[in-house]
This record gives sequence, structure tokens and C-alpha cells, in this order.
Amino acid sequence: MKFRAKIVDAACLNHFTRVSNMIAKLAKTCTLRISPRHLNFILSDKVASGGVSMWCELEQENFFNEFQMEGVSAENNAIYLELTSENLSRALKTAQNARALKIKLTNKHFPCLTVSIELLSVSSSSRIVTHDIPIKVIPRKLWKDLQEPTVPDCDVSIYLPVLKTMKSVVERMKNISNHLIIEANRNGDLNLKIESELVCVTTHFKDLGNPPFASENASQDRNPARMAEVHVDIRKFLQFLSGQQVNPTKAICNIVRNKVVHFDLLHEDVSLQYFIPALS
Repeated sequence: MKFRAKIVDAACLNHFTRVSNMIAKLAKTCTLRISPRHLNFILSDKVASGGVSMWCELEQENFFNEFQMEGVSAENNAIYLELTSENLSRALKTAQNARALKIKLTNKHFPCLTVSIELLSVSSSSRIVTHDIPIKVIPRKLWKDLQEPTVPDCDVSIYLPVLKTMKSVVERMKNISNHLIIEANRNGDLNLKIESELVCVTTHFKDLGNPPFASENASQDRNPARMAEVHVDIRKFLQFLSGQQVNPTKAICNIVRNKVVHFDLLHEDVSLQYFIPALS
């Protein structure tokens, strides 16, 4: 098993740092999957046990100037590593204005992802800062639990409003209730609702639009104004919104009535899928 990669382009380095910061906000520990074409950050808390799951994918050639990897074997050409997300984002924080970033799989008494950052110094010489991030290599037999999640057929698919706006609404709502109702229809309406014994608060978003492919999946005879709703843990939804520092290029919400809400985001060339299960 071998892995080494290098970024020298400043824009790519900043983008990779932003992705790493987002992952750290979404998942305390995650799986990093390295394959010849992609890097994936995976969170697979079983939806059955009430956990969220995440699949973030970036194409390595959009980020790395050099990229070499050898997986477990020729037919299983991938590497799965478990790491603490914050350790990676903290290491990359020192890469602001760096000349180059190198990432390598190493073994220093224990398996590590070694991040070396070449910093510009006042004199012409450069300084190297190295971070050894402890990792666990995930054995082949556990890979099956870490595959790309299948997207269930949804009742309603809708474009999301500006995520910052949603976040400020939900932050106020969480002071009143732990449960949030997300509901949407095929007329481009999305509502966020909380209900307690004393109060019912609803925020309406209108004319958001529905992705064109969604109307083909939904049965045609259904009333487009009919709402599909899902009850979720408000903190899990807020954690997802807090991870989005930059408004994405595309943001879609897919609701499977009373089962799960699936968010499908595109940040330039990084795709993020995030699943929050319904409260039973």
C-alpha cells in the first residue's frame, strides 16, 4: 500500500483546505477512501441506528499536481483510512500561502498520514512544517459498509434557498424545539416548521424550483401542491448547515416521506451527499 500526493497550485490548496474544514464540521471521525481517480470522505453512521451518513467526492486531478497510489491489490486498487477530521483540517490551516503541500502514507511507530507544508520564508530558503496524523487502516472485509450510498426514490426533490438564510432561521428555531419538520412540494415550496405545546413556527420559502428530472420520477397523477414531510433532529440539520461555509454551486433537497432527507450539493467540482434519517 502506497500513497503520495502533492499540490503546488495556491487555488487548489485553498479549495482543498475548505473541503477539509467542511468535513471537520460535519464529522468528528471519517473514512478517507483513496482510489486512482478520486478521494472520498465518508461517514457511515448506520441510518437504522439514527445516524447521519455522508459521501463527499473530489476528483484527484482537479487538486493534485502529483498523485501516486497503490491499493491493497490490483483488483482492489483502493485504500481506506479512518482519521479524526479535525486533525487534517488543523494541519492544513498552516498551509495558508504555502509554496507546496505533500501528503504521504507513512509508518512512524504507527500508521500516519504525513502532511508536509513548504512555507515561504523571508529569505529565499523555505521552511518545512510536518504534521503526522494518526490513522487506522480499514481492512478489506469492512469496505462493504463504506460504499457510495444508494439514493432512494424521493417523493419531492427541490432546490434549496441560500444556506446562510436557512441556518439563521434554524438557529433561532432550535431554542424552541429539538425537532424540525422539513416539508416541500413540486410547486417549488419549502417549509421549515417547529411545533411545541405553546407555539407553532413556520418559515416559508417560495418559488425555489424543482429539478427537471424529479418530475419524471414522481407519479404524474399526484397533486403538485401536496407536501412531503420529514421530521428530523434539528441539531443534525444545523450541523449540516454549519459545515457549508461557501454557498454551493448547486443544492438540492430530496425528501422521502417520513424516512430520510437527502441533500445533494456541488461545491465547484466537489460533490457532497448528506443523509439525515427521519425521527421515528
